[in-house]
Amino acid sequence: MTADRDTYLRDISVLLSKIWPANRTVNIVCHGHSVPGGYFGFHVVNTFNAYPHLLHLKLKERYPMALINVIVTAVGGENSESGAERFERGVLCHKPDLITMDYALNDCGIGLERSHKAWSSMIEKALSQNIKIILLTPTGRMDDKAEILEQHAEQIKSLADKYGLGLADSFAGFKNYCLNGGELSDLMSWINHPNRKGHEIVAEKIMQWFPILSPGEIK
Repeated sequence: MTADRDTYLRDISVLLSKIWPANRTVNIVCHGHSVPGGYFGFHVVNTFNAYPHLLHLKLKERYPMALINVIVTAVGGENSESGAERFERGVLCHKPDLITMDYALNDCGIGLERSHKAWSSMIEKALSQNIKIILLTPTGRMDDKAEILEQHAEQIKSLADKYGLGLADSFAGFKNYCLNGGELSDLMSWINHPNRKGHEIVAEKIMQWFPILSPGEIK
């Protein structure tokens, strides 16, 4: 089953809460396609309004004494097969404490079976090194691929269940926004790229995995 949100990243949260000289650098790698890469409209890379940077800001607000690297290994236009091919040399080389994986938008082009194989490969390589993982379901697309996106979102949930991983359900976040009276266009800068408001939803979904600790839990 999916990891327990209160305990999965507890050790990382403890480390982030430590004060020098008891602390160390915590490396978080955001792996994926153009969305974590920060692509907005017209090929503009809006790094500081994309969720890896927003996550970094939110983590620093919660853990002001922490030394954190948020490393983006995303490639625009890439699918999970390409991401898996370069996973060892481009991701594991950073010795991450945590990896987020976000490929579902582009995986619509390779299908569920190939996507499942590629995601499983990356997950198993990371787990073999005891690295924590948060899988991301897709953000929105302003085209006719909603049904395909839903299928990929369900597959990603099943992978989180199978391997006991964290899950940041961006797809549900976008869907809930629309069910509560918003328009998908409110969250988008391009047909398949979120704007800052959309990226904020993703960053908040990831932040839910970092438990707020009591002073007695920080040893």
